[in-house]
Order: sequence, then C-alpha cells, then structure tokens
Amino acid sequence: MVSQKYPLFIFDVAAVLKNRYRDFNHYNLKDPLDELLFIICSTKTGEASYRSTFRSLKETFPTHLHIAEAPAEYIARPIVSGGLSNQKAKAIRNLLDVIVAEFGEPTLKPLRKMSDDEVEAFLLSLPGVGKKVARCVMMYSLGRQVFPVDTHCWRIARRLGWVRPTQKDQHCAPRDMDRLQSKIPPELRYSLHVNMVSLGREICTATAPRCDECPISAWCPKIGANDKRRFPVSSFA
Repeated sequence: MVSQKYPLFIFDVAAVLKNRYRDFNHYNLKDPLDELLFIICSTKTGEASYRSTFRSLKETFPTHLHIAEAPAEYIARPIVSGGLSNQKAKAIRNLLDVIVAEFGEPTLKPLRKMSDDEVEAFLLSLPGVGKKVARCVMMYSLGRQVFPVDTHCWRIARRLGWVRPTQKDQHCAPRDMDRLQSKIPPELRYSLHVNMVSLGREICTATAPRCDECPISAWCPKIGANDKRRFPVSSFA
C-alpha cells in the first residue's frame, strides 16, 4: 500500500527512473572504509579517472593497514593521475589516524552495529567529511535508508520543485539535505539517489538540459532549468 505521507508523483518518478536506469550503483563499494576512500578519490575528477586511481591505490596498498602505515607523500603517488593528489592523500592520512584512534585498527566495520544517528554522528566527526559523504557511506556500504544529496540530486530536486534552497547562493546546505531527505520515502531513497545521478549525467545536466528527452518531464515544472549558473554540492561535503 502506498503511504499517504508522500505525494503519489514521487512514487511515479521513482518507478520511471528505476525502469530506465535499473538502480545502477555507480561502482560504489560494500566495505565502508573502501567506500570512503573511493569517494575521496572521486573528488573533482571524472569517473574513469577516479576508478583508475582507486584501483591504483588498492594495488599499491593491498590492505587498509598498509595505507594506515604509509606517510601522506606515499599515499599521494598512486593517485596522482586523479588530480589533487597531495590534498587527497592528506585527507586519507587524517581520516585513518582518527579511525585507528577510535577503533584500534583501520576499519569502519564497527559502524554496522550502530544506529543511523550514531553512524552519521561518527562519520561527521571525521576530518573533512560532511553530510553528503557520510550518507553515501551509510547508504552504499551499510544499507541504511538515507538520501545523499549530491550535485545531481540537488539540481533535479530543485527543478522538480521538491525543495527550495535556503542559501542566497542556492548551494545545498546541510539543513537542505535533511529537508529533502524527509520528503522521500525511506524505501525509495536508494533507488532515487542512484537513478537521479544517472539522469543528471545523461539528460538533466547543469547546463543545456535535454528536457524533451527526459523520462520524468511530465512531473517536472523545470524550475530554473534555463538558469546558466551552477549550484553544486561540494564534492567532499
């Protein structure tokens, strides 16, 4: 039975997107620490590049312990092709230091036994980790019913009229992420997230969206679709 708490069109949009994109997982990972490292590698770089740099990182450091024992300058070497390698290496180094201090080893597996609130609070306590990244780890690796708001989800939700920005520059603030998540049925959050990412990359692009080809155009008022400005969510937020 469809919940009366949410508008029916949300279920319609989710069904149409699922039929088109089949809940493609965008190569995200089941181990939560691997997923966190994968997201860091993906910062400000294209898909082919960050998949390649993550593979290189794992080949150079076969275990999490190997990475945890390496200086930042050594971590930077295998990920240099993805750009910002020194910045990303320092982020990895800082994260692992905190994780090892908390759990005694480089792992995030203890998060599996925590509540959603506890998991999110811990991930947000890690240096450089914001709500989007925390919820990506929670959703992809821990199976939690959260809705990470990346740049594609934010753009599409705004054009659909599901959420209005609270910031003058129209960026997605943490409270906007919470507001949007609360409007999406928990059982649809994974599917809508991954399929909105696919839609945002293929059709509902930041500039020159192909609205005439969009499978959900019947439900979309196209709010701001012709706006030439970009309002992304920070890549490492």
